[in-house]
Amino acid sequence: MHLAERVVLVSGAARRVGRAIALRLAEAGCRVAVHCRTSTDDAAETVERCRAAGGSAEVFRADLEDPTAAAGLVRAVQTRFGRLDVLVNNASVFKPMTVEQFTVADWERTLRINLTAPMVLAHAAREALRQARGRIINLCDVAAQRPWPDHLAYMVSKGGLETLTRVLARALAPEVNVVGIAPGVAAWPDHYDPATRERLTAKIPLGRAGTPEDIAAAVHFVLSEGDYLTGLILPVDGGRHLV
Repeated sequence: MHLAERVVLVSGAARRVGRAIALRLAEAGCRVAVHCRTSTDDAAETVERCRAAGGSAEVFRADLEDPTAAAGLVRAVQTRFGRLDVLVNNASVFKPMTVEQFTVADWERTLRINLTAPMVLAHAAREALRQARGRIINLCDVAAQRPWPDHLAYMVSKGGLETLTRVLARALAPEVNVVGIAPGVAAWPDHYDPATRERLTAKIPLGRAGTPEDIAAAVHFVLSEGDYLTGLILPVDGGRHLV
C-alpha cells in the first residue's frame, strides 16, 4: 500500500503506543484521525506533532464503550476526510482482575472497549475499506498465548481479538487485509516498579524492553509492505513468546 494521503483512524492515539503509531504514519504522509475519549490535551499534542512531521491530523472524540458513539466515530472521520483507508484498533483498557475480583460490570466494560469496539468500528468502516482496498490492524497482546490469571478480562478480550482478526480476514477478503500485531513489553504500565520491570525484561531473549516506536514500525511495515499478509498475528516482543 502506498501510504501518502491515505486516511488512517488510530483509536486511543493520544498517548503511548497509539501516539507513536500516529506519528509514524504521519511521517509517511498519511492523514491521521487521532481518536481519544477524554485525553484531549494529549490528543492535541499528538496532532501538533503529526503536523510537524508532515502529515495532516485532527482530533476525534468518542467513548468506545458506547457502540453508537464508536460507529459515529467512523462516520465523523469519513465526513472530515472524505474517505477511510486504514483502521488501527489500538484503544484498550488494562485492568487487573482475578477470579475472586470478578464483577460483571468490570468484565463487560473491558470486553466492550477491547473487543466489541474493534468489531463495531470494523463493521462501520467495512464499505469504505473495501472501496479503498484498505487495511485493519488490531493491537493484540502476545501474553494471550500464556494468559495471566490476574488480568482475567483483559486476557480474554485480547484472545478474542486474535480470533476476531482471523475471522475478519476471511470475511473481508479479498478487498481488505486484516492483521494483528501482538506487542510484548512496549510501554510499561505506570504502576510497574523497577524490580518488576527488571524481572520481566530478563525474560526477553533480545535483552531489552520494547518501545512504542517498535510497534509503530511494525504497523508501518505491515501497511506499506504487507500486501500479501492477512489473518496473521505478528508478535513484536523481542522473542518473549518463545520462552
